[in-house]
Amino acid sequence: MGFFDQYLLTILTFLPLGTALGLFGSGALALAMGRSGLPPALWRAVGLSSAGLNFLLSLRLFAAFDPTVTGMQMVEYGAWIPEYGINYYVGVDGISLLLVLLTTFLMPIVLLSSWTDISRSIKSYIFFMLFLETGMIGTFVALNVFQFYVFWEVMLIPMYFIIGIWGGPRRIYAAVKFFLFTMVGSLLMLVAILVIYYLSLEQTGTLNFDLLAPPWSEVPALLDTVIPVEGVWWQTQYWLFAAFALAFAIKVPMVPLHTWLPDAHVEAPTAGSVVLAGVLLKMGTYGFLRFALPLFPVAAIDLTPWFLGLSVTGIIYGSLVAMIQADIKKLVAYSSVAHLGFVMLGIFALNVQGMNGAVLQMVNHGLSTGALFLLVGMLYERRHTRLIENFGGVARPMPVFACFFGIVTMSSIGLPMLNGFVGEFLILLGTFLVYPGWAALATSGVVLAAAYMLWMFRRVMFGPVDIEENRKLIDLNPRERLVLVAIVIPIIWIGVYPEPFLRRIEPSVSQLVEDVRSRAEDQAAIALVGADVLEERP
Repeated sequence: MGFFDQYLLTILTFLPLGTALGLFGSGALALAMGRSGLPPALWRAVGLSSAGLNFLLSLRLFAAFDPTVTGMQMVEYGAWIPEYGINYYVGVDGISLLLVLLTTFLMPIVLLSSWTDISRSIKSYIFFMLFLETGMIGTFVALNVFQFYVFWEVMLIPMYFIIGIWGGPRRIYAAVKFFLFTMVGSLLMLVAILVIYYLSLEQTGTLNFDLLAPPWSEVPALLDTVIPVEGVWWQTQYWLFAAFALAFAIKVPMVPLHTWLPDAHVEAPTAGSVVLAGVLLKMGTYGFLRFALPLFPVAAIDLTPWFLGLSVTGIIYGSLVAMIQADIKKLVAYSSVAHLGFVMLGIFALNVQGMNGAVLQMVNHGLSTGALFLLVGMLYERRHTRLIENFGGVARPMPVFACFFGIVTMSSIGLPMLNGFVGEFLILLGTFLVYPGWAALATSGVVLAAAYMLWMFRRVMFGPVDIEENRKLIDLNPRERLVLVAIVIPIIWIGVYPEPFLRRIEPSVSQLVEDVRSRAEDQAAIALVGADVLEERP
């Protein structure tokens, strides 16, 4: 491995923030020298170039990733605060790889799409978007739990300002609600992290926040800690799992913890909605896979029926509420509740097929729903309304727009040969193998999705053009076409040929399923007859 590949994850993580700080410092220096600072156009150009370069670097990560290896790759490890077991520890496997790629892919698209949409405080906007990219990538690659928590919290800051400064009329309410909901779950998760840290110290005599030991070390890590199933209530798997699960479920969001999402989506600028739906919601589902299931396997397996029920409830509830929305953006927001319900269903199927589908569907949802928010934003720029009743016959003045909207709509409802079908099929297949009843109920969500998406599409795109403003609508310009072509390409690619992605996901998912089940058996055995049972095994 060369020097570049050795530090590729660090470069991917901190290049956006480094660019933002460099622009800020250069502007401050220019002001100190009596000049007017860097022009907004330069901030836009450098910010977009940085995001584009980061995406190209992530393609190198994708190409260098070995799909036959189940463990972490591209690992970087260094002491940060070693006396407390806090290290800089990053790496990717098949689960986090695609989420890093999704993040770097969406960011230049978002910046390019908002080229004319954001017209005030442009420098601050570019700064916060690049800052947010660093927080998102850092969360996906962190393997030290303290480091993960830092990046998890850091993400809140730029997103709060993006909603609060460039959002709609109720932006302050939406930003504060988003911040408070996430903070409540995060603080409970922090308490649970400290409890696990204490248990690890008791059992191993070492201070360590590393989730797993690096490949070259045999020092015990948090995954080597036996977390009691019974005993002091706040040290048991069920309570600790609940603390982690609450933080992740809020971020997903799962019903009934979803109420912050529609407000955040509706009030956020288009770019904020795309990043929120495309990446931030995946932090919750990723957290379940990376932390909650491996650390608390007994609790996760025992509580699976509850999560299956909540997942199916989210699928049906989100679909029914989406069906009655008058605002296109709010309809897409509630569709996210339903789609993320499918992801959670695949995770708690606890088998390879379901989890493969869940990981792929995280990417699919980011592409399809992100594209829907982009399309809604482009329509809003022209008409300054999102109410379905104010449209009709849009396909006549905007045929290219209607074509893209149709492709993305079909992707969202899971039409075969488009990306949404592959993920949903694997999720339903995996769930049906172990919980056929839940799978049958979840299938109704596919039908409901077709109902509300096609009904919305028909009312907006077809019929007579009764409103004069709609006759004057201008079709997509070259910049907007470039943005949509870029996002439609992977939508079709994954739908037609998902093998390159599934090949990288499956080994890590298989290892995760095996680890969760074997750790659950071992820890349940310890709870029943004591640790000696493990020593007596051949």
